[in-house]
Amino acid sequence: MADQEILTPPQPPAPPAPQPPHTIFHGSNGIRAGWRVLIFLALVAAIAIGLAIPFVLLRVLGSGGTGAQTSIGVSANTPLGLGIPEGAILFCTAIAALVMARIERRHFGQYGLPARSAFGKDFWIGTIAGFLAISGCLLGIFAFHGFHLAGLAIHGSTLVSATAAWGATFVLVGLAEEFAFRGYLQFTLTTGMGFWPSAILLSALFGLAHAGNPGESMGGLFSVVLFGVLFCLFLRRTGNLWWAVGFHAGWDWGQTFFYGVPDSGIPAYHNLFNSAFSGPRWLTGGTVGPEASVFTPIVLVIVAILFTRAYRENQYQLQASDLGLNRDFKGAVEMV
Repeated sequence: MADQEILTPPQPPAPPAPQPPHTIFHGSNGIRAGWRVLIFLALVAAIAIGLAIPFVLLRVLGSGGTGAQTSIGVSANTPLGLGIPEGAILFCTAIAALVMARIERRHFGQYGLPARSAFGKDFWIGTIAGFLAISGCLLGIFAFHGFHLAGLAIHGSTLVSATAAWGATFVLVGLAEEFAFRGYLQFTLTTGMGFWPSAILLSALFGLAHAGNPGESMGGLFSVVLFGVLFCLFLRRTGNLWWAVGFHAGWDWGQTFFYGVPDSGIPAYHNLFNSAFSGPRWLTGGTVGPEASVFTPIVLVIVAILFTRAYRENQYQLQASDLGLNRDFKGAVEMV
């Protein structure tokens, strides 16, 4: 008898792997964004405490254990005095983000500062745009007879060293503040609540962080919040923070060093030009400086319009895998 082909009945598809139940800590995409933010902030706090301990011990030992104040410290108006705290902010947030990148199995560059784009075209275009923006703001004040230059303030070798020192310092400021407010936090909150809700929340916190500056005002803080929103727009359209870092550095360098005007209430030091303001507070910004002037929001809106015309597509697009960890969090932690 001829062989007969034995037909195997089709097998039903395998059922999908069971998903872990939703809890206050865990959602459909893994550990919830809010808890990842809290872990990141706890890491930042722990690293900051670790950095502070040697300075506290130095103060105690310097006072002979009596608690008396020592003379350790530098003025916040100098490149060194501004660079130390800003460098500490960058160090703490970058190390914490590196740890989170290992936990989440992501590349550090996904948090806004990809190394391949470091100090490239976006950074330099942003730097020039920032300098032109503060120049336009002061030009508006000048047109209403509220601002004028009063000659060079430094000469010789001091001019060269101050130019370089303030340039390096404000690049550090741009890196520290952009990454602290629009790096890991922006990325993670975006996975939980969307880009623009996260941007508005972090921009408000950015303004609050400047509230302690000497001589700050509500007008100045309003402009700081607008800066935060504008920087988020840069991030949204370019896909990274380098344009924002450059703009931040260019604006601050032009404001503090080149024109020698107060920056968020902090007076200039070793600035290139001596400058003088005269007129009402709404025009000049008063003790805050031009950031509290009515011209700063106007200039920022103009920058936003021109920028969106030049950069029309959103490059800050999260992949489906970025919407959560999609893996066992405990196992990832053990890899650190």
